[in-house]
Order: sequence, then structure tokens, then C-alpha cells
Amino acid sequence: MTPKTSTTPAGPIENGISFDVEEYFHALNLRPVAPEAAWDGMQRRTATTTRELADQLAAHGVKSTFFFLGWVAARDRALVKAIHAAGHEIGSHGVSHRMADELGADAFRDEARSSKALLEDITGAPVHGFRASTFSIGPRTPFALEVLVEEGYRWDSSVFPVRHDRYGDPTFSRVPVVVRTPAGPIVELPLLTWRVLGQNVPAAGGGYLRLLPVAIVEKALRAMNADGAPGVLYLHPWEFDPGQPRLLRGGLGAWRHYSGLRGTRAKLERLLGKFRFGPLGPIAEAARTSARMV
Repeated sequence: MTPKTSTTPAGPIENGISFDVEEYFHALNLRPVAPEAAWDGMQRRTATTTRELADQLAAHGVKSTFFFLGWVAARDRALVKAIHAAGHEIGSHGVSHRMADELGADAFRDEARSSKALLEDITGAPVHGFRASTFSIGPRTPFALEVLVEEGYRWDSSVFPVRHDRYGDPTFSRVPVVVRTPAGPIVELPLLTWRVLGQNVPAAGGGYLRLLPVAIVEKALRAMNADGAPGVLYLHPWEFDPGQPRLLRGGLGAWRHYSGLRGTRAKLERLLGKFRFGPLGPIAEAARTSARMV
């Protein structure tokens, strides 16, 4: 059901909202039970939920960035075209959903290049933004941003400035920044964090929105906006799909993947009603001329 239209919130800061368009079985937590060789035989569900999310955004007059996994785009070109035709920004999420450090420099380059070419062929428009699987650009991937510049990307949103068992760089800037690389500059749009007691608390959506009270994301957005910077949120269509097949039974992976699925849509609706949101590209271009360089 399409939500009722609500008034766009007033405020000086437009935050970034983005969706990583992948299937539920692409999630890292499901890798032990959903190997890549089995993907083509599995039920695909992301198209329906992605279109529903586009409707929900439209009810608020919000445009977003949709980072398409190349695996999805190659199998559903019509979905990419529909999201692009609705006025949303299209970005690349690579091809295989393997993390950048798993891929290594050469395979990472291949995926950055081929996914960009595929999405540009589908939409007829340039693709400027990238997001690596599982926020895997950081200290273990010193090659990544340079490769993205060389492959024609203008900005990236893959760095999560937190401590985590899988990803993160807590020393990285919490606000948009221009990063120098040997190939030239690129804008990095780090994911939203909330500074509490000298630590960066993750609050950028996704699992953090599902598992934690929505008030934490709200407080993080208000604090970031009070500092004059936009917050960047991420979500996955499968996080709005409580009817997806249950491939995991018990354990940390199941808890991480399935908890909170029934409440995500209402939480997003609440955020859309309280804050201004837009795609990431304009934020990156503004940062290119005004942000500090590192």
C-alpha cells in the first residue's frame, strides 16, 4: 500500500538516502547457505520491494540513490530503467557482492568497470557513484579509491567510520571529504555516525535501523545537521521483506539478517516525515568544492 502523501520537512540540510539493490541471498550473513553457484536457481524478490520503496519515496517527494548490484541489473534491466525513469540516481554496487578486500585490486577494477558500463548502457546516463559490498573500502583496500578514479567515478560512499568485525575505519572523517589519490581526487561520503563519549556510534540505517530504536538514527541526523553536515543513510530492499525465505535458523547470522524486518517500513516512514532527504550525487558535488581534502 502506498503511504499517504506528507509535507516535506523544512530544514537547511538535505541528508542523503540510498538503497543497495541486491537480493536477500546476496547478504554476507547468508553466504554459508546461499553460495554464488546457487543464486540463479533461487527465488528473486528484490524487484517488487524496490518498486514499493520508490512509491514510498514518491509519496514524500523524495529522490534517492539506488546502488544496483550488477548481478541484479543484468537480470532485470527493466527494474533499473524504471527506477531511473522515476528520477532517482543510479549508482554501482559492483557485480558479485564480494567485498573489495576479497576481490583484490584487479578483480575490483573489473567489477567497477563492468558494472558502470552495464548501468550506463541500461539507462543511457553516466554513473558517477559507487558503493562497495559491506562497506569494504578502508585500511585493507588502499587501492580502491584510486581504481575508482581511474574508472571514471566521481564519488564513493563505502567508508563507515566505526569499529566493526567486518568493516570500518574509525579514524576516517565523519563528514564528506575529498580524498587525494595518485589518479586524482574523489569525494567520499561516509555513512552516518553519532559521536557519543568520544566514540563513533553507527546510525546509518540498514541493520542499525532494524535492530535499534529509530530515535537513535534521528538523534544522529540532528547532531550531524547541527554541525552543518548531511548524514548519509543506507538501506536494502530485502530489509523491507519479512516474507523472504528463511535460509538461516538460529545463530548470530540469522539474528543480524532477520531481526526487525517487520518494522523497517514504518521506521523509514517516520524518518521521511521528519527530515529532508535526497540523492547522494548533489551532496558529493557540493563537497567537491567546499570539503576539506585528505
